[in-house]
Parts: sequence; structure tokens; C-alpha cells
Amino acid sequence: MSDSHHVMTSSQERSAWSTSGYLIFGVFLALLVLTIYRIIAFAGSQPEDSQIFGFVVSTGLSAVALVVLASGFYMIQPNQAAAITLFGSYRGSDRSTGLRWVWPWMGKTKISVRANNLISDRIKVNDLRGNPIEMAAQVVWRVVDTAQALYDVDDYKAFVMVQIEAAVRTIGSRYPYDDFTHAEITLRGNHDEVGIELRKELIARLKLAGISVDECGFTHLAYAQEIAGAMLRRQQAEAVVAARKTLVEGAVGMVEMALGMLSEKNVVHLDDERKAAMVSNLMVVLCGERDTQPVVNAGSLYQ
Repeated sequence: MSDSHHVMTSSQERSAWSTSGYLIFGVFLALLVLTIYRIIAFAGSQPEDSQIFGFVVSTGLSAVALVVLASGFYMIQPNQAAAITLFGSYRGSDRSTGLRWVWPWMGKTKISVRANNLISDRIKVNDLRGNPIEMAAQVVWRVVDTAQALYDVDDYKAFVMVQIEAAVRTIGSRYPYDDFTHAEITLRGNHDEVGIELRKELIARLKLAGISVDECGFTHLAYAQEIAGAMLRRQQAEAVVAARKTLVEGAVGMVEMALGMLSEKNVVHLDDERKAAMVSNLMVVLCGERDTQPVVNAGSLYQ
């Protein structure tokens, strides 16, 4: 017994047959004028029975032709398309703007191919380190394949909303929110890199619906309210530590430079104990938060 595999076939847009509605409208007006003229002319004459039958048949055919012609008109605005179907079978899409005409028994479904700007709702996501954060994205998207948008998904606009939320969750869990060591890509510090990743994720997810993403980025990015205060204190502490580290590194370099220049120019000869005292004083002066007060030492270090 063999297993059967059901594979969903993807629709693909192609050009549909249609013609200019202005040309058909001219034919419609000519036929309408001719039919009215024949009716008026027939009413003013005294026809025989055989002529009456022929007139009725020809007039009926003219009326049917007028109805057929009038039922096939449709209008396409700029950046708009119409998908043409025949008894449920997709026959192609018409992107020609203006007044158009197809056979009236063919279905016409209009769809916009203009750019759409969408801002998603704020959603709560756990970042790479498990911290809850709030995120929202702005996405500019457009339909590039009308057949896929209409026939491969049930509601392409709802599909876009769901996939944007899924993509934001995926990208949010792939990177940490912040990193003071700058050792890795973060959501807060690398907007361009993360935005490129979000666009790639959205393009891959929306390809099924024939939708392309022109631009995207985050409009809201913050820690969740329940940990916002604690993370703010943590950020402040990490910032203070980082600043202290930079200050100490600079002070050590300055002390080293000062001792080297004193020894090189023979300004004063310092032994290890005097060097230690000088280093201590310089570190206090360079690393202290308050202004230092000079103290004049009139005695000797060894007395």
C-alpha cells in the first residue's frame, strides 16, 4: 500500500486576456444608436407579418448584445490589478489602467498593489537572555503576485498581521536587549543589523502570499514594566562600573607617564617608597570625584 503525499501547488501570476474598454464602448454606442433608429423607423412604417417577426428577432439579438457588452466593463485605477477567473479557474491578471472589458461570464476580483504602511501592536517577547521586553514594528509591504495573494492564502491582510508578529517574536528572541561589553549584536544598539534580519525574516514568511517587504524597523523597544525599574538600576550600575574602569585605566597611564618623564629628565630621583607615595597621591587626585586640597609637607618622608 503506497502512501499518498498532498503537496500544495503555488499559484503564479500571468497576464490575462482583456481589451480596451473604450473601443468596446464605441461599439456599444453604435449598436445602441442603430437599435433605437430601427425601432423608430419600424414604428413609423406599416410592416407585414413576416417583417414583424424578423424585426422582433433582430431587436432581441441587439438587446442581448447590448447587455453582454455592458456587463463586461470594469475600471482599473493606477497601482491596481484585476484577477480574471472563468468558472473558478484562474485565467490571469490585468494590470492595464483605465476602462477595460472582458467577457461578462468571467469573474473579476480587484486587488491593490500599492505600498501599505503597517505598525504592529506592542507584544511581549523574551530576549536571548530571557528578559521580558516589549516590541513593535513598522513594515512597508506590497502585493507583487496577485494570484498568490488571492488564491494561496485565505485573507492576505490578516496573514501579513500574523506573520509580522511571528517575525518580531523570532528576531526578539534571537538577540539580547542590551550588552554594555559590546561583545555581541543587541536589539537596542544595532538597529540597522537587526532591521536587516527582520526584513529577511518577513520576506521569507510572506513569500507564500506573493507579498514583498520594502522597509521595516522597530517603533517600540523597551523592557517590560515588571522589570523596567530593576533593569534601569542594573544599567546605571554597569555604566558606573564601565566609567570607573575607563577612569582608572586613564589614571594609571598618566601616572606611568609622569614617573617616566621625571626619571628621564632627572628632575628628581625617587626610590620605591617615594614612588609608592607619589602614585597613591596621583591616583587620589585623578580618580577622586571631589576637588583635591593641596597639602604642603614641610618634613621628610623618613622622619
